Amino acid sequence: MFQRLQISGWIAGSLLLAPAGATAAEELGAREIMERVDARDDGDYSTQDLKMILIDKRGNQRVRELRTFGRDEGEDEYSLMFFLSPPDVEDTGFLTYDYKDEEHDDDQWLYLPALNRSKRIASSDKSGSFMGSDFSYADMTERPLDDYQYTLMKETEVDGHPVWQIEALPITEREKDQTGYTKSVVFVRKDNFVVVRAVYWVKKGKRLKYFDAKKVEEIDGIWVATEMEMKTKKGKKTLHKTVLYAENVRFNQDIDDDFFSVRQLEKGP
Repeated sequence: MFQRLQISGWIAGSLLLAPAGATAAEELGAREIMERVDARDDGDYSTQDLKMILIDKRGNQRVRELRTFGRDEGEDEYSLMFFLSPPDVEDTGFLTYDYKDEEHDDDQWLYLPALNRSKRIASSDKSGSFMGSDFSYADMTERPLDDYQYTLMKETEVDGHPVWQIEALPITEREKDQTGYTKSVVFVRKDNFVVVRAVYWVKKGKRLKYFDAKKVEEIDGIWVATEMEMKTKKGKKTLHKTVLYAENVRFNQDIDDDFFSVRQLEKGP
């Protein structure tokens, strides 16, 4: 979820990494705005450390430490992450091949050390929770632009920054089934095209998921959300919350191309 974590495809690099902003004179439509979000510069050969905090409805916390790696292969994006602690998830790994071709389903594998094998994530399972968090497997990859209808709702502010508020409706049942969402509303900062807030309507259970990028930093010319929160609510009741902190974010690292493989996934970092 992380340097390459694509949260619902728009909150990304996860850490959404984004290109330079629009000029004040530009008037963009909803689709054009989302195209710029999709075209962000997310760096290459990246690494980062993550702290994931899982908080249940009673306020009980579980803390997990991860290390993530990412690279581009043309327009495709590869990511590999490893859980470092605590012991119950140590050495668990997750590998994603995020293909730009919308006709090519993304590939994902989860390595569970207790079973000593990698499990391929089926399309029908991608709406499920990733390792007990409020993020799903589908949140780890970009969403195809052509599978959504976009509407510019209004211009407003988030934490003092001007944003566009955009509704995104999936136009295929396949997309609804795979993501588990029937509708999304995203808030895109005007200066850097970072999605800093979003609301997702969950298909099952009459629940909503709320995303917030609490802290956004520019690192080596690339915008990165270094503190994020995703919470799941039913009505006014918060069912669960996941908080992510990113540290040691680096680009242009010395990572072999063959590092992003099932063999490395099972070998570990």
